This record gives sequence, C-alpha cells and structure tokens, in this order.
Amino acid sequence: MIRRCLLFVFISFAIISAASAAVTRVVITEREPYEQGKVIEGIGSYEWIRGRVEFAIDPAAAANATVVDLEFAPTNDAGLVEFSADLEILAPVDLSKSNGAILYDVNNRGNRVCLGQFNGGGGDDFLLRQGFIVVWSGWIAELLPGGGRLLLDAPIATEDGRPITGMVRAEFVSDYPADRYQISHFGNHGSYPPTEKGLAEAVLTWRLNEADPRVVIPRSQWKLHREYVEADGRRSLLPKSEIEIAGGIQAGFIYELVYEAHGPIVQGLGLAGIRDLISHFKHAESEQNPLRVDGKAVARFAYGFGVSQSGRCLRQLLYDGFNADEQGRIVFDGVIPHVAGGGRGFFNHRFASPTRHNTQHDNHLYPADVFPFTYGQSRDPFTAREDGILARAQVAGTCPKVMHVQSSSEYWHRAGSLVHTDPEGKHDAEIPDGVRIYAIGGAQHGPGSGRVQEGGTGQLPRNPTDYRPVMRGLLMALVAWVQDETAPPANVYPKLADGTLANWSAEDSGWRALPGIRYPTVIHAPAFVNRGDDFLTKRRATIQPPLRIGTYGVRVPAYGDDDNERGCLLLPTVAVPVATLTSWNLRSREIGAETELLSLAGGYIPLPANREVREQSGDPRLSLAERYAGFDDYFAKYQAHVSRSIEDRYILEEDRPRLEQLAREQRGLFEE
Repeated sequence: MIRRCLLFVFISFAIISAASAAVTRVVITEREPYEQGKVIEGIGSYEWIRGRVEFAIDPAAAANATVVDLEFAPTNDAGLVEFSADLEILAPVDLSKSNGAILYDVNNRGNRVCLGQFNGGGGDDFLLRQGFIVVWSGWIAELLPGGGRLLLDAPIATEDGRPITGMVRAEFVSDYPADRYQISHFGNHGSYPPTEKGLAEAVLTWRLNEADPRVVIPRSQWKLHREYVEADGRRSLLPKSEIEIAGGIQAGFIYELVYEAHGPIVQGLGLAGIRDLISHFKHAESEQNPLRVDGKAVARFAYGFGVSQSGRCLRQLLYDGFNADEQGRIVFDGVIPHVAGGGRGFFNHRFASPTRHNTQHDNHLYPADVFPFTYGQSRDPFTAREDGILARAQVAGTCPKVMHVQSSSEYWHRAGSLVHTDPEGKHDAEIPDGVRIYAIGGAQHGPGSGRVQEGGTGQLPRNPTDYRPVMRGLLMALVAWVQDETAPPANVYPKLADGTLANWSAEDSGWRALPGIRYPTVIHAPAFVNRGDDFLTKRRATIQPPLRIGTYGVRVPAYGDDDNERGCLLLPTVAVPVATLTSWNLRSREIGAETELLSLAGGYIPLPANREVREQSGDPRLSLAERYAGFDDYFAKYQAHVSRSIEDRYILEEDRPRLEQLAREQRGLFEE
C-alpha cells in the first residue's frame, strides 16, 4: 500500500545552515513497496521512495565556476542560487542489507533506464539481488511535466533585471507526413519562447539531406503554436511549441527554425545538482540524509550509469569538473557512460537544450560532439587546444574509474572512434590507466531481444543483438575494480595499429558487397563550426545556423570475411554467426531520405543456407552448411565462446542459460 504524505505531514530533512552544504532539504512525499513487498533473498524487501530535493549553491564558489550563466541567476537573501529536482530511490527497507553502494541512473529525457539495461536475463531484479541503492533525480529543465518524467526546476537567467535574448535554432525531422510538429524534435519537450521581434523575423528552411542547401519557406506559409503544459500539479518552464506549415510537413525532410528567443535556463545546475545529491547521500550523517543506518551514511561508494544522452551527461559532468564536490571530495567512484559515443552534450550552455544530440541525418550541428573526445589529452587540429574529458578531475585528484561502453553502431552514428583516436582519426589515442573501453561488435545503439523482428523503418530488419549480459558483467567488474582493486577485463576496441579500425568506405573497411544490400555512402562525422566569438569561452552561440569549417576524422571497425566486425567484444551470437549483424541501417523509402542512415539503428542479413543458394545469389559469405557440420557443431562452438566470455569476466555465469537458449532457437536453420 502506498503511503502518501500530505503537505502538512510530509517528512522533510532541513539543513541547519544552507552555507554548509548545497542540499537544503529532502522532502519525501511517498513510499511504496517494490512489487507488493517482494522479498529478495538475503536482502529482504525493497521500497520506492519518492519526493523532491532542494538545493542552494554559492555562485562565487570555485566548485560552481563552470555553471554557465550562474552569475545571472536570481539569489536568495543569503546570496545563494536556489533550484530543485524530482527525486526517486529504490532501496532495501532495511538499509543495512544494502551493498553500501549507490547506483545513480542518469535519467534519459526524464525516463529511468538502468532497470531495463541490467534487470532480467539471467534472473529478475539483478540490481536488487546485488543490493544496490538505485537513485534517480531530475536534471533536465526543458521537459514537459507528466508521464512520470523526472524534472529539474531551474531559474531563468536575467541581466540587470532584463530578459536575456539570443538567437536559437530548432531543427526537426518527421518520419511521416504531418500537419503540425514539435520544433523540439522530440515529444514531451518545451522550446525557448521567441521575442516579439524573433517571431516576426524568424527564418524557416527545409532540405532533404543534411548537406543540401537550405531552402527558405516564406513567413506567410507557416505559424507557430505555443502553450504551457500543466500536469501533476506543475507548469512547464518552457512552452510546447508546434509549427504548422502550408501544405504539411513532409517525411524525412530536415526543417530548421532560427529565431531570437528570451529566457535562457541555467541548465548547468542540473550537473551541479547530480554532484551535490550524491555527495549528500555519501557524507551527510544527520536526519538530513534518508540513506542512513545508526546515524551513519550507508553509501560508501557511488557509481554513475548513463545510456546515450545520459551517458553523454556523465562525460560532460566529468569534463566540467563536477566529480569533485564543494569540499573537493570525489563524487562518483566509478562511471559507465554507455552508448555515448564521442559526444558530450548541449547541457551547460546559454539557451541549452539537453535533448539535442548529433546524428548523421538530423540534429547534426548541435554542440554535442565537440572537442575533446578522448578521456586523456589530445590536440584539436582546428584550434590547437589540448584537452581531455578527465583534465579537471586529474588536477583535482577526483578521477573515477571509467568503463566507456559502446555498441559498434556508435562508430557510424555517434563518432565512437574519436573516443580512442586523435581528432583526425590518424593515430590511436593513449588511454589513461583508470579508463577501460569496450566496443560491442555487431550491435546497435539499443539492445535487441536476441530475436529477429521483421518490419520497421529501415531497409534491413533491425539488429537483434542483446548486449545486456555484457552490461551486467561489466557492472560487477567495475564494482570489484573500485572496491577490491581487482583489475577489470582487458580493453576491447578496434585499433588503427592492428588494422581492425579503418576508413568507413566499403573498399577500405573490407566490406564485401552482398546481393540486394545497399552499403552506406554517408556517416556521422562531427563538424567543427563557427558559432561566434563567445562560444568557446562562454558557451554562447551568436551565429545561427553555425558556419561549417571542417570535419573530424571518424573510423569504423573493419570487416571480416562474413562482413561481421573485427576488433570488438563479441557476443556469441556474433562470434559464432548465423547472419551478418551490421551497425548501420538505411532509412526506408516510406519515411523518406532513403540514402541517409536510420538513426542509431543496425541491421540483420542472414547467411545463405548452403553453397548452392550462396552461388546462385552471388553471396561471397560462407553458407551455414559450409561453416558448420550441423547444429551440434554450431552449438558446441557457441558454448565454447560463452565459456571464454565468462572466464574473461565480460559476462556472468548466470547469463549462460539465456545465451544458450538463443542458440537453441537457431536449430531450424540447420534442418534439411
């Protein structure tokens, strides 16, 4: 039964002195048993704890110096900037039964992701069976309320009491014809409101492909609809903005609206809030901390986990110096930025929009995939700057253990090679001792179910590789690395030095042409652009759209004889293949722009059944019958790879039955 605490009886933990810590109050409004009180062996029941956390930080403190526009945020009587965030915790009812570690799941656009990444597979409730205290909090202020999304409430920057204005750019692509469409590109997101002048003088353009010239749509042919959204007892900070175009919005085309806006959110407070919340839970020993046992903070360690956007958030948090709290203590002991590719994000800028990312077809020119890309030092060929993701943490002595995990799709869609090469893609980068990189080959951005599904919006069926067993194995290896100093599994990623990382063209990569399959003629390569004189130093864009100057050099895993990727960490479904599992897919004709990459997607191309079928179709890959003596031979090779992966600690023994079941389901491919 849910226990709801009304306002007049809510439990709050009030800080005696706001100057002593950034968390000023934790308000618990609801407690709910997990799965009707389900008992986890050795731990007992878990419970959901929901509420809000309130912050107040000093804009003059050195620890907050990287928060963009913090000096323009309103302050309270003590001269502190106040903000708040939604809070959610999944913890053992008896906290003494926990493993003493927080797993902080950086939510993706307000949505929780870690349970889907780690639970299931070898057994339900994986994270709970390990005893983790799982924590979420809101860190994005542009989200619309509703749908259970976790929100950040952050102040609007003003200068001398006047609204701050600036040019912004809103790009959107619809996969289907539409009468109206949100200019935020993603649903459930607000957009910065235009000034009166901005609305009158806004410029809307369209183009089919990212590199095509922009074509202006006359101002008389479109109008902007705006409304603030109210849900769950709160009002959106930014309006939901939809555009209506005469003749409708065409599938696959890139639309871009450039206008003068007002009211930039101090969005960098989202990063400061993550820092201060985790530090508070690790160190506060009074009633201000709900995660205590016998008056002591129960969490001795904290791990940060983020998927895609939220993985990029972790990289930005590290780069901006937020892994040191206001007292200089380490915040996250270990982090797993997952499928972040080479990017960071539009997270801590004037007129920031954290939802924006970079891919080949859409959102390509937002400031997400920007130098530096590597964790160690590298040199930007366009500015001659030398920098690295961990530069500030190295100076402060607050580097966490880092496991950078990415699918091979990140090499095509998210500039993943730049994580471990120089920015021109000419040399392998030096990887710091506290960093491990794992590139999962034959996989796409999001995990599949392990089973092929027909249909979808690509020219190929979606890549079915389920890499979640690797995520569980690596999480436990990270814990052992941090807490027991047990060396983690070896790096696995393709390298220029051994020829497993290559230029992406079919000829250079070793791709063998397959009948009826179109190989990509495009890839996502981050552009170096001119956003104006203030961007590099103040993160304020004054040129919209930005002016393209050059392109960073991206590479992809090289291909073997079966057109599967080399140099990567391979699941048994890829290492012992019944198909080619691509890290790319092209958009289907039905959604338009069919020469462009289908965002973040991979594909599936089955191997021919036998030599006769192979020769008739002109397929260069060995057939199943030529490759294996039969199902038993296939299954024995598959089992052997599972065993090696367990021995090398990339996956856990408990995932063996699930992986072997996927192989058993292939028996029909070997029957005459």
